[in-house]
Amino acid sequence: MALAAPPPVRGHRLRRALAPYALISPTLLLLAVFLLFPVGSVLYYALQHHVVNEPYDDAFVGLANFRQMFGDEQFWSSLAFSAKWVFAEVLLQLLLGLALALIVNETFVGRAVARALVFSPWAVSGVLTTSIWMLLYNPATGVFHYLAELGAGSAGTSVLGNPDTVFGAAVVAELWRGVPFFAILILADLQSVPKELYEAASMDGAGRVRTFCHVTLPHLRDAIVLATLLRSVWEFNNVDLLYTLTNGGPAGATTSLPLYVAQLARKSYDFGYGSALTTAAFVILLFCSILYLRLSKFGREK
Repeated sequence: MALAAPPPVRGHRLRRALAPYALISPTLLLLAVFLLFPVGSVLYYALQHHVVNEPYDDAFVGLANFRQMFGDEQFWSSLAFSAKWVFAEVLLQLLLGLALALIVNETFVGRAVARALVFSPWAVSGVLTTSIWMLLYNPATGVFHYLAELGAGSAGTSVLGNPDTVFGAAVVAELWRGVPFFAILILADLQSVPKELYEAASMDGAGRVRTFCHVTLPHLRDAIVLATLLRSVWEFNNVDLLYTLTNGGPAGATTSLPLYVAQLARKSYDFGYGSALTTAAFVILLFCSILYLRLSKFGREK
């Protein structure tokens, strides 16, 4: 009796090996279209002289756009403002978010309502946030108008039109939207702190401050590092609030680097130099992020 031929297995194994790649191929295609292609375009235009309303003058210029940065005073001033903005926002958001998370983590009557009020600003869009604060800062109908009627301050005070007060006013507006992010993330991590640690600290006679410093804060380290890193990147790239609240003014006092790039694209149509600035911002963020993660020892055993 003749033996039956063994079933072909090579084709079956090949299909099984290719199946995972076939399943993720739609995602890879979308990433290539919406992520890799734009990034590649920015890198390409960074090496070109590309002004939209001067198509006859397009040419490859190599690193000329990057060399132009070193003599661009607006680039350095916008970069300095971005660093100042990120430092002030992230530090204040962290401190206030940590305080709010510790408060709403306690058990008290109305805690659910308090949590909803704390987290609600995070659900508001940047443009709507700006509209709210522009109404509050309005010198004719806002908060300072009523304070002037009560004798605190002078009538017609415009905090957004004064270079000495505009930074603080913008910081406060962004704080209202950014603090809930830290509060949400830190509160979620607080829920996972083992109660046995607090019981052991209490048995050892540790007070609230020592318990916070030696139990709560070490447990929150990775959450704080991740939150500050993400928020630093987001605040560095903040355009919507600054654009709609001050448009970089007065006299360029609140022009961040991304806002400067947006102004170049909108007013000068200089996409080549704007792409070079975007590339420089990416390199700066990448370097600072890697350095921060290494110094903070993120993810390493406590």
